Amino acid sequence: MHLPDSTWTEAGALDTDLALLPVGSTEQHGPHAALGTDVATAEAVADAATDAYDGEVVVAPSIPVGVAEEHRQFPGTLWVSPDTFRSYVRETVAALAHHGWDRVVVVNGHGGNVPALGEVCATISRRDAAYAVPFTWFEGVGDHREEMGHGGPLETALLRHAAPDLVREGRIEEAATEAAERWGEWVSRVNLAVDSAEFTENGVVGDPREGSKERGEELLALASAALVELLSAIEGRDLAPPERR
Repeated sequence: MHLPDSTWTEAGALDTDLALLPVGSTEQHGPHAALGTDVATAEAVADAATDAYDGEVVVAPSIPVGVAEEHRQFPGTLWVSPDTFRSYVRETVAALAHHGWDRVVVVNGHGGNVPALGEVCATISRRDAAYAVPFTWFEGVGDHREEMGHGGPLETALLRHAAPDLVREGRIEEAATEAAERWGEWVSRVNLAVDSAEFTENGVVGDPREGSKERGEELLALASAALVELLSAIEGRDLAPPERR
C-alpha cells in the first residue's frame, strides 16, 4: 500500500509491521537520462517487490534528494549533507514506527547514499524503537552489478523498461561517445577524484547503448526478487537484542 495514495483509515486497517522507504537523488545522469533517475529506479524496484510479496507492505513517500555533491558541477543536481540525510531518514523511519510499521527496508537508488544509509540504519536498529536495513537495488542484480557505472547500461536499461519517458533516446549515442570507462581516477587503490566532473565530461560512466529494455526487465526481476527475499527474512527475524557477553 502506498501511503500518499491512501486515506488514514485505510492505513490504520493494515495488519503489517513491514515498510519500504525508497530513497534516491536528484542529480545528473548524463545528457540522456533524467535527473530523477535514482528515485525512479528505487520506486520501480520497491513497487515490483510489493506486488510480488505474499503479504502487506507499506510503501512510504520517496526521499528525492540525497548525498550527491559529487555531481555539483552539472546543472540541476541537488544535494544535502550526510548529517541532514541521516536525520531525515531516521525521523521518517521513527514516524513509520509510531504507526506500527517498525521493520523498514530503505530501498536505495544512489551510490552516494550508501555510507550514510549504512550508518543511520545501524543507529536506528541499535537506538530506536525500529529495525531498519538498507537495500541498494544494483547490488541485488547478480553479475550485472559489475557494470553499474553512472547513467550507463544498468540505469539506462531499467529506465527503458520501467520509466521510458525519462530516457532521451536521441542522446544515447552522444552519451556513449563521451562517457568515461570507469568511476574515479585511481592510483594505488585510492580514488584521487572528489567530483565526477574530474573524470567524465558528460557525467556518464559506462556505455548506455548496452542498456536494452529487455535487460531492464531482467534487472527489475532480479532486484525485486532479492528485495522480496529480504522482506521475508526481516518479517521473521527475532529482533530481541543479544545478551551481554
